[in-house]
Amino acid sequence: MPQPLLGMRAPGSQAAHTALRAAHAAYEARFGHVFVVSLDGVEPEEMLDGVLTSIRTRLANDPDEERLVASEELRRIALTRLEHLVATHAAAGKR
Repeated sequence: MPQPLLGMRAPGSQAAHTALRAAHAAYEARFGHVFVVSLDGVEPEEMLDGVLTSIRTRLANDPDEERLVASEELRRIALTRLEHLVATHAAAGKR
């Protein structure tokens, strides 16, 4: 089942969501893959603007640079998930 576009569940105006959909489409057309960014620590009300700003900024990257940035974002996401998993497991073990 496909995931919703990053930031689309965040609160915001219809115009902002339309701009975000267009930015996602432009990113995928330019780089050939979905946009990824770590949102760890971003408040829900800041998410839509943060994702939109990140996509627009990264659209200026050349493909090699963007592969490095996207790889780093994926690393950050994986590390955050692993830290959460370890913390959850450790907390369950203390019960």
